Parts: sequence; C-alpha cells; structure tokens
Amino acid sequence: MVKKEKASSKEKPAEKAVGGKRYAAAAKLVDRSKSYAVTEAVKVIKIGAKAKYDETVDIAINLGVDTKQSDQQVRGMVAMPNGIGKTIRVAVFARGDKAADALKAGADLVGADDLAEKILKGEMNFDRCIATPDMMAVVGKLGKVLGPRGLMPNPKLGTVTPNVADAVKNAKSGQVEFRVEKAGIVHAGIGKASFSEEALTQNIKAFFEAVNKAKPTGSKGNYIKKVSISTTMGPGLKIDPSSLAAA
Repeated sequence: MVKKEKASSKEKPAEKAVGGKRYAAAAKLVDRSKSYAVTEAVKVIKIGAKAKYDETVDIAINLGVDTKQSDQQVRGMVAMPNGIGKTIRVAVFARGDKAADALKAGADLVGADDLAEKILKGEMNFDRCIATPDMMAVVGKLGKVLGPRGLMPNPKLGTVTPNVADAVKNAKSGQVEFRVEKAGIVHAGIGKASFSEEALTQNIKAFFEAVNKAKPTGSKGNYIKKVSISTTMGPGLKIDPSSLAAA
C-alpha cells in the first residue's frame, strides 16, 4: 500500500509541472511592475498563449464603487465589434408571431409555459434568456432558477423587449453582459487568443468604454482603479487606462 501511494504522489506533480512550465514561460514575458499600453499588452498575451486549445482572453476592471450601496451598482450590455469566438445559445419566451420572429433570427429555444417547465426540470442549455413583455408573468416564476445564473431577462439590458429578433441577433453576434461583483470588479471574456491583435484591441476598448459609461451617480473619486487582461492559462497584465481612451 505504501508503494502505491508513493507512485500516485509522483504522477500528480508531473501533471502539474507541464502546466506550471507553460505558465512560468508566459510569466517571464510579463513585467509585473509595468502598466502596458493596450496594443503592447495584447502582443504579449498572444505570444504567451501556448495551450493546446484556443484560450479565452479575459478582462478585469477594478472599480471605485461600494457595491453595498444601491446607487453604486454597475451593469450593462456591450456588443463586441469582433464577436467573442463562442457560440451563444439563446432561449426566448414568446408566443405567436414574436416566437416565429425569434426562431427566424436564430434563437435556439423558443416557447412559453412549455419552456418554463423544461427550465424547472433543469434544462438550462442556453447562455442568454430573452422575453417579450407579456411573457414576464411566466418568466417571473423562474426567478430563483434564472437569477442566480445571471439569466433573468431585464428590460434595462434589452432582454425584455417586443423586438426579440434584434435581441437574438445581438446576443448571437457576441454581445457581452457585465455586472460588478461584491469586490468591485467587473470581468468578462472578450475574445480568443487566436483573434488578431487589432480585433482583440477593438474588443477591449469597446468593453472598457461601456463600463466607463456605466459609471453610477453614487461613485465618487477614482472610478477606474485598475484594468488587466489575461488568457485562460496565462498571467495577468496591467493596462494603462489612458491607452484605452476612444480615438
């Protein structure tokens, strides 16, 4: 028994070592004390993305807000100019012509009470939920299921709308939702490491601009504290916010 345990303990560090070496190699490219211009940061993370799959590029923005205050919440939607490199599955609550419009626009799941029943049974194979205003009586009953997963339709985000066709098209094209966490951080995946430098830079700037415009009235002082980007398996790089200003 002792010999088997030793053999097992040797295998696990060997598996970690592969990922560790890859991370260490990428980390050598990063100057932790430096705030990079966005174009330079994108070049560095692309060079360091060596995983065997197409890594997601994530952005994290630390905000100067007190999330315990109702007037300092930050939430919104932003369309990525170059998509996010991921197929978005969309569920739509609608009836009649609106349901037909949603299907025509590319919705993956469309229904009313029947869709609600599927969701209550645990069928949650979608990334975005949209509803027409008249369907909110049905959707409202799903709050405890959809809410914790960030899927509850919201008129402020354009996911409760009579124009379901446009909402579906926007979601499918790579529209990203953002919401500040308790720690005051907003983060999202904004593309893939395989994207061109220009495409990633455009997406990063679009996300930053949307979060900047969403500054709540209750936020005082420095709103944007820190911006960083990273790939799924790579280290984070700090970005100089001034390099993200719209040209």
